[in-house]
Amino acid sequence: MIEVQNLSHDIHGAPILRDISVTVPKGGVTALVGPNGAGKSTLLSLMARLIPRQQGRITVDELVVGESDDKDLARRLAILPQTVHAASRLTVRDLVGFGRYPYHRGRPTPDDRAMVEDGMRLFDLLPLAERSLDTLSGGQRQRAFVAMTYVQDTDYLLLDEPLNNLDLAASRALMARLRDLADNKDRTVIIVLHDINFATAYADRVLVMKEGRLCADGAPQDVITETLIQSVFETDAPLRTVEGRPVVMV
Repeated sequence: MIEVQNLSHDIHGAPILRDISVTVPKGGVTALVGPNGAGKSTLLSLMARLIPRQQGRITVDELVVGESDDKDLARRLAILPQTVHAASRLTVRDLVGFGRYPYHRGRPTPDDRAMVEDGMRLFDLLPLAERSLDTLSGGQRQRAFVAMTYVQDTDYLLLDEPLNNLDLAASRALMARLRDLADNKDRTVIIVLHDINFATAYADRVLVMKEGRLCADGAPQDVITETLIQSVFETDAPLRTVEGRPVVMV
């Protein structure tokens, strides 16, 4: 499990997170939702050790973020940040292969190559394997980046707004694949989502944030209410229930 205890964080003196304590057990899909500036990406980045911890404690199973060896953490937890820079002439196969670096350190084995093939198959990238990134659509590129994260073969996948700039079909397809990883590959997916309806449709649990604080935590049908939508997102959008899941009407 990932355990966050009394986590606070400032940027240039401005409070971004305030006294966050939460435990994410292994398994399933957990979505971080909230308005812009709520601190979702900062929380995810601190979990993934992308930015140094200032106050509080984060553990990934028995490993302490900021104290344990980064190589050990890289085999336990993989992160896909909002912005990923990669050379446009890289092929899809090469990009996905980077996910194996924590294991082979530049000397890939047959097992590493097999994992890359599995990742490309799982994310429907085999027909694109030799294409360069600059020839792909936005949805294809995003699938390749998520596949790179997947082949790192970690228990935990942390994804920061992976649906950005994707159309409806590509967003649904990616969320379905992530749901499949949780259900059939024993991965724990923690994902920042901008669209609350994707969170309620695919996540087992939602963590709702506002102004750097955690204000709700639980199953979507238990915590996503019209009162919460009004207080957290400051809108009077009505809520409906579809197949047992709350849907915000826009």
